[in-house]
Amino acid sequence: MSAHDLVLVLDFGSQYTQLIARRIREQGVYCEIHPCTIARRDFPRLRGVVLSGGPSSVYDADAPRFDRSWLDIDVPVLGICYGMQLMSHLGGGVVTQTHHREYGPAEIQRLGAGDLLLEGVSPVSPVWMSHGDHVDALPTGFHALASSNGCPYAAMADPGRRRYGIQFHPEVTHTREGVTLLRNFLFRICEAHADWSMGSFLAEQVARIRAQVGDDEVICALSGGVDSSVTAAILHEAIGPRLHCIFVDNGLLRKGERASVAAEFAEYDLTVVDASDRFLDALAGVTEPERKRKIIGEQFIRVFEAEARRFAGARWLAQGTLYPDVIESVSFKGPSATIKSHHNVGGLPPDMDFKLIEPLRELFKDEVRALGAELGLSEGRLWRQPFPGPGLAVRCLGELTRARLDTLREADAIVDEEIRAAGLYRSIWQSFAVLLPVRSVGVMGDARTYEEACAIRAVQSTDGMTASVTELPWAVLGRMASRIINAVRGINRVVYDISPKPPGTIEWE
Repeated sequence: MSAHDLVLVLDFGSQYTQLIARRIREQGVYCEIHPCTIARRDFPRLRGVVLSGGPSSVYDADAPRFDRSWLDIDVPVLGICYGMQLMSHLGGGVVTQTHHREYGPAEIQRLGAGDLLLEGVSPVSPVWMSHGDHVDALPTGFHALASSNGCPYAAMADPGRRRYGIQFHPEVTHTREGVTLLRNFLFRICEAHADWSMGSFLAEQVARIRAQVGDDEVICALSGGVDSSVTAAILHEAIGPRLHCIFVDNGLLRKGERASVAAEFAEYDLTVVDASDRFLDALAGVTEPERKRKIIGEQFIRVFEAEARRFAGARWLAQGTLYPDVIESVSFKGPSATIKSHHNVGGLPPDMDFKLIEPLRELFKDEVRALGAELGLSEGRLWRQPFPGPGLAVRCLGELTRARLDTLREADAIVDEEIRAAGLYRSIWQSFAVLLPVRSVGVMGDARTYEEACAIRAVQSTDGMTASVTELPWAVLGRMASRIINAVRGINRVVYDISPKPPGTIEWE
């Protein structure tokens, strides 16, 4: 990526580090994330460095390791939350635990004019705070730019050395003028050029894949969703007929999924494999979510390994892994907490025969859709709602049996039909049914029932890292509940999940 101006984000473990990179890329500036433990080295066309937030305290004995020579680098540096505290701690300032922690919405008050970082930001501006420590005394050479009710130094600057710190998070949408601040840092302070786009990303990925693969054959795990469809399209552009797509029916699909994918991707070299017995036998009796995910990840790989034997030289597996999969599964770029193991990341077996090709690994869903548009994919493919790789396994809580999966499949189909009929499908990030291993008493036809409950989940998001609850019209919810209870045997109660992410995740397992 040395052909572009570059901004580095050093990750100290924030769950939202990638959002910083995403906001920077949205401005047309290429950005990479590296762990905070990386030793300082030269990067071609480096224009600036951002120090991310993180869960640690700078004065803790187990605080993340950091090469402090990064702070002497001859490019601008912006510290966000923990990053600001670290700059202060290492620069002679004082960081202390706050008496009144700030988590959520707050307001900053600018303390003057003339600073480049906050130019164009309102005198009083809504921001998003998430910290238990704050800077109590500024480091040498810095002056205050802004404060909040709970934070005397909400922003600071040393313009001569081009060093800046902010206690709030400009990368989240709740900080109303966060993009203004980031643009100031990128273009007024770093003097970066907006020379990166999805078109350039595509050209670079195609060239990278050709160099990486050489004359080998590639197997692509194609589910029919947005991520795998875009992955397949990139590979097809790069290596043409040496791409072999495999769709695995694992018994955990939505109603009609197998037939629709086989029809929709007929132009590809597509093999449909019925491995439902294999998956369901391996999952029999398993109820713990992490075990489900790891079993599914391994079974996928074993199926692909068996199918690859039909293609001489097929040493590569392409899959549509996105960054939210990575950041929730493993501490990939820094000291981040593992939220859950995605089947295609934390669930992969260590002894698999394939090398991986993951051209979307650093992208969010909206960026993938933009890339798909660049590749000319249809609207129908680009705007499919996300469907998890483990399929209904993470929506069928408790033991996975064929009967319970069939029950969930029918309920989920009703949710999908009603969302589409109401004209809401395109405007919702995800909408689906969840089968709960909870039985309750009901009455049908003057008879007592004692059956399972179904939860309906519908959320709004832009990248899958955060999500808010969709306020579905009452009439739509009523039709869903009525149809599910009357038409699906085994369910006598329907509830609506109103949990945002965080603290919940979008999927239930």
